[in-house]
Amino acid sequence: MERLWTKSFILMTVGMFFLFTGFYMLYPTLPLYIKQLGGNESQVGLAMGTFMLSAVILRPIIGGLLDRFGRRPFIIWGLLFFAIAMYMYEWVGGIVILMALRALHGMSWGVTTTSILTAITDMIPLKHRGEGLGWSGMAMTLAMAIGPIFGIWVSGTLSYHALFLVATGLSAMALLLTLGAKMPFQPQPGTRRIEFFEKSVLPVTISVFFLFIAYGGITTFIPLFAESIQVNSDAFYLVYAATLVLVRPLAGKLSDQFSETFVIVPGLVITVLALIALSFSTGLFGVLVSAALYGIGIGIGFGSAQPALQAATIRLVHPARTGVANASFTTATDLGIGLGAIALGWVSQYMSYQALFTVSAVSVIFSLLLYSVFVIRLLKNRVLSQLENKSLPSKTS
Repeated sequence: MERLWTKSFILMTVGMFFLFTGFYMLYPTLPLYIKQLGGNESQVGLAMGTFMLSAVILRPIIGGLLDRFGRRPFIIWGLLFFAIAMYMYEWVGGIVILMALRALHGMSWGVTTTSILTAITDMIPLKHRGEGLGWSGMAMTLAMAIGPIFGIWVSGTLSYHALFLVATGLSAMALLLTLGAKMPFQPQPGTRRIEFFEKSVLPVTISVFFLFIAYGGITTFIPLFAESIQVNSDAFYLVYAATLVLVRPLAGKLSDQFSETFVIVPGLVITVLALIALSFSTGLFGVLVSAALYGIGIGIGFGSAQPALQAATIRLVHPARTGVANASFTTATDLGIGLGAIALGWVSQYMSYQALFTVSAVSVIFSLLLYSVFVIRLLKNRVLSQLENKSLPSKTS
């Protein structure tokens, strides 16, 4: 029986945890740092969105190259440049330079995460696909919980200088861990044309896009929103993290035992409720209630939806196109986060934070509708097609 918990899978998953922890350390702190540099809400959204949009530019290209040349070289060079870019925040002295650095940093993020996620997918036995992606998703989710709290503590207790150094160190640790992993890869014979996007998973990627529009706005503007109502954002992140850790571990096994839909639909509904509650928050109590709901929404909603939708995406394609499928999925994720941060930055500046959270809730509702109408049907058709293919040998024997 093929094992899930191999040395390589563990090294890659832990390495991804360090990488994402360093990444999420900047999410609650960089908006405040930009405000300190003299930026406004629109510039905060633009800076955070530029990072993701620049990642989008490279993801489709990298996805095709991964299926042609393998995973390891892209992981090594991607992590190296990601760590260098993280350290370069030390020399930022104004908004224009920061925007340029965010673009370069985002490109390295696009290369790194696409190649790491594809390499991890290769290591997971087919029968453990949902569980394995659930555990790797758990590493990202824990980073989402720990990274913001750790980042706020480091920047508040020490300095932004220390923040960037620690995040750089975590990126370097990720590089060292992944160097020790064996990465199975079988080059495809012939001179196939490199594909940059997987059309068969388009309904899934559009649903993911609208889901992560909301995520981009929330993660960018929670610190500024908390500050505007005179609430310490630490309180939000502590309650959010505690709730997240409690509810997250169940998602992968539920996906394997039942179906992707079983976890995605309730998860998205809870996420909508969390956003609505956040839009009505005016003080500490409302923020804490919203944080608890948001933790459930992230843990069961985003946290379960992401690995479940990723597993669904991979099930829809040929194994030789795993890199392209992963790139298509993560491109939709980054595009949603990037455009969400930019668009919702304008909403917050010219309307209100309450309007921002309301628009975010509508975006998740739209994602849920797209999933219910198109993606469920697509997955059912795929299952029926696989069953028919399996029955062909018995008919011809």
